[in-house]
Amino acid sequence: MIDMEKLDKFDRIILRQLQENGRASNVELSEKVHLSPPQCFRRVKRLEAEGYIRGYAAQVSVARLGLDVIAFVSLTLDRDQNKKVRELEKTIRSFPEVLECYGISGDFDYLLKVVARDLKSLSNFLTDRLMQVPGVSAVRSTVCLEEIKPGSPVPIEK
Repeated sequence: MIDMEKLDKFDRIILRQLQENGRASNVELSEKVHLSPPQCFRRVKRLEAEGYIRGYAAQVSVARLGLDVIAFVSLTLDRDQNKKVRELEKTIRSFPEVLECYGISGDFDYLLKVVARDLKSLSNFLTDRLMQVPGVSAVRSTVCLEEIKPGSPVPIEK
Protein backbone atom coordinates (compact mmCIF):
# COMPACT_ATOMS: atom_id res chain seq x y z
CA MET A 1 0.00 0.00 0.00
CA ILE A 2 2.99 2.32 0.28
CA ASP A 3 2.90 3.17 -3.44
CA MET A 4 -0.79 4.11 -3.16
CA GLU A 5 0.21 6.88 -0.75
CA LYS A 6 2.20 8.51 -3.58
CA LEU A 7 -0.96 8.89 -5.64
CA ASP A 8 -3.13 11.95 -5.20
CA LYS A 9 -6.88 12.07 -5.82
CA PHE A 10 -6.43 12.92 -9.52
CA ASP A 11 -4.06 9.98 -10.09
CA ARG A 12 -6.57 7.65 -8.44
CA ILE A 13 -9.44 8.95 -10.54
CA ILE A 14 -7.34 8.50 -13.69
CA LEU A 15 -6.55 4.89 -12.76
CA ARG A 16 -10.20 4.11 -12.00
CA GLN A 17 -11.38 5.73 -15.25
CA LEU A 18 -8.79 3.97 -17.41
CA GLN A 19 -9.73 0.60 -15.91
CA GLU A 20 -13.34 1.34 -16.80
CA ASN A 21 -12.51 2.56 -20.31
CA GLY A 22 -8.94 2.13 -21.51
CA ARG A 23 -9.91 3.56 -24.89
CA ALA A 24 -11.02 6.92 -23.52
CA SER A 25 -9.42 9.83 -25.34
CA ASN A 26 -7.29 12.24 -23.36
CA VAL A 27 -10.02 14.88 -23.71
CA GLU A 28 -12.69 12.48 -22.38
CA LEU A 29 -10.42 11.46 -19.54
CA SER A 30 -9.55 15.05 -18.63
CA GLU A 31 -13.26 15.94 -18.43
CA LYS A 32 -13.92 13.06 -16.01
CA VAL A 33 -10.88 13.94 -13.91
CA HIS A 34 -11.52 17.71 -14.01
CA LEU A 35 -8.02 18.56 -15.23
CA SER A 36 -6.88 20.25 -18.42
CA PRO A 37 -5.99 17.84 -21.25
CA PRO A 38 -2.23 18.63 -21.01
CA GLN A 39 -2.20 18.06 -17.23
CA CYS A 40 -4.12 14.82 -17.64
CA PHE A 41 -1.81 13.64 -20.43
CA ARG A 42 1.29 14.30 -18.29
CA ARG A 43 -0.19 12.40 -15.36
CA VAL A 44 -1.10 9.38 -17.52
CA LYS A 45 2.42 9.32 -19.00
CA ARG A 46 3.92 9.51 -15.48
CA LEU A 47 1.65 6.70 -14.24
CA GLU A 48 2.77 4.59 -17.20
CA ALA A 49 6.46 5.41 -16.66
CA GLU A 50 6.25 4.60 -12.94
CA GLY A 51 4.62 1.23 -13.65
CA TYR A 52 1.17 1.91 -12.21
CA ILE A 53 -0.27 1.29 -15.68
CA ARG A 54 1.18 -1.91 -17.18
CA GLY A 55 -0.55 -1.67 -20.54
CA TYR A 56 -3.83 -1.58 -22.41
CA ALA A 57 -5.69 -4.56 -23.83
CA ALA A 58 -9.07 -5.63 -25.16
CA GLN A 59 -11.03 -8.08 -23.03
CA VAL A 60 -11.70 -10.92 -25.46
CA SER A 61 -14.49 -13.42 -24.83
CA VAL A 62 -13.00 -16.93 -24.70
CA ALA A 63 -16.48 -18.42 -25.19
CA ARG A 64 -17.00 -16.50 -28.45
CA LEU A 65 -13.72 -18.00 -29.67
CA GLY A 66 -14.99 -21.52 -28.98
CA LEU A 67 -12.86 -22.02 -25.88
CA ASP A 68 -15.64 -23.46 -23.74
CA VAL A 69 -13.55 -24.95 -20.93
CA ILE A 70 -11.76 -22.97 -18.25
CA ALA A 71 -9.73 -24.95 -15.75
CA PHE A 72 -7.56 -24.10 -12.79
CA VAL A 73 -4.53 -26.36 -12.77
CA SER A 74 -2.36 -26.90 -9.72
CA LEU A 75 1.18 -27.90 -10.55
CA THR A 76 3.80 -29.53 -8.34
CA LEU A 77 7.48 -29.52 -9.16
CA ASP A 78 9.86 -32.42 -8.85
CA ARG A 79 12.12 -31.35 -5.97
CA ASP A 80 15.22 -32.48 -7.91
CA GLN A 81 14.44 -29.89 -10.59
CA ASN A 82 14.55 -26.78 -8.37
CA LYS A 83 17.61 -25.50 -10.25
CA LYS A 84 15.61 -25.39 -13.49
CA VAL A 85 12.57 -23.50 -12.19
CA ARG A 86 13.08 -20.50 -14.49
CA GLU A 87 13.24 -22.79 -17.54
CA LEU A 88 9.98 -24.42 -16.47
CA GLU A 89 8.37 -20.98 -16.02
CA LYS A 90 9.55 -19.94 -19.48
CA THR A 91 7.95 -23.06 -20.96
CA ILE A 92 4.68 -22.38 -19.12
CA ARG A 93 4.67 -18.80 -20.47
CA SER A 94 4.98 -20.19 -24.00
CA PHE A 95 1.72 -22.18 -23.82
CA PRO A 96 -1.09 -20.04 -25.27
CA GLU A 97 -3.63 -22.16 -23.38
CA VAL A 98 -2.24 -20.83 -20.09
CA LEU A 99 -3.87 -17.44 -19.52
CA GLU A 100 -2.43 -16.86 -16.07
CA CYS A 101 0.20 -18.48 -13.87
CA TYR A 102 1.00 -17.79 -10.23
CA GLY A 103 3.68 -19.15 -7.91
CA ILE A 104 1.81 -20.13 -4.75
CA SER A 105 2.39 -21.45 -1.24
CA GLY A 106 0.78 -24.57 0.15
CA ASP A 107 0.45 -28.05 -1.30
CA PHE A 108 1.26 -26.96 -4.87
CA ASP A 109 3.93 -24.77 -6.43
CA TYR A 110 1.94 -23.06 -9.21
CA LEU A 111 -1.66 -22.28 -10.06
CA LEU A 112 -2.55 -21.89 -13.73
CA LYS A 113 -5.69 -20.66 -15.46
CA VAL A 114 -6.06 -22.70 -18.64
CA VAL A 115 -8.56 -22.52 -21.51
CA ALA A 116 -9.45 -25.26 -23.97
CA ARG A 117 -11.98 -25.97 -26.71
CA ASP A 118 -13.49 -28.92 -24.82
CA LEU A 119 -12.64 -31.48 -22.13
CA LYS A 120 -10.77 -33.71 -24.58
CA SER A 121 -8.59 -30.76 -25.64
CA LEU A 122 -7.92 -29.96 -21.99
CA SER A 123 -6.98 -33.56 -21.31
CA ASN A 124 -4.65 -33.59 -24.32
CA PHE A 125 -2.97 -30.37 -23.22
CA LEU A 126 -2.45 -31.61 -19.68
CA THR A 127 -1.24 -35.09 -20.66
CA ASP A 128 0.70 -34.45 -23.84
CA ARG A 129 2.21 -31.06 -23.13
CA LEU A 130 2.07 -29.81 -19.54
CA MET A 131 2.90 -33.12 -17.85
CA GLN A 132 5.78 -33.59 -20.30
CA VAL A 133 7.57 -30.44 -19.12
CA PRO A 134 10.78 -31.41 -17.33
CA GLY A 135 10.41 -30.78 -13.62
CA VAL A 136 6.64 -31.27 -13.40
CA SER A 137 5.84 -34.09 -10.98
CA ALA A 138 2.08 -33.69 -10.49
CA VAL A 139 -0.85 -31.88 -12.08
CA ARG A 140 -4.33 -31.48 -10.63
CA SER A 141 -7.11 -29.74 -12.51
CA THR A 142 -10.42 -28.23 -11.46
CA VAL A 143 -12.88 -27.38 -14.22
CA CYS A 144 -14.79 -24.14 -13.94
CA LEU A 145 -18.56 -24.64 -14.20
CA GLU A 146 -19.51 -20.97 -14.48
CA GLU A 147 -17.66 -17.67 -14.64
CA ILE A 148 -19.16 -15.51 -11.89
CA LYS A 149 -16.81 -12.51 -11.81
CA PRO A 150 -14.33 -12.39 -14.66
CA GLY A 151 -11.21 -10.20 -14.54
CA SER A 152 -12.13 -7.13 -12.54
CA PRO A 153 -10.59 -3.70 -12.08
CA VAL A 154 -8.09 -3.30 -9.26
CA PRO A 155 -9.69 -1.49 -6.31
CA ILE A 156 -8.35 2.08 -6.13
CA GLU A 157 -9.01 3.94 -2.89
CA LYS A 158 -10.69 7.31 -3.19
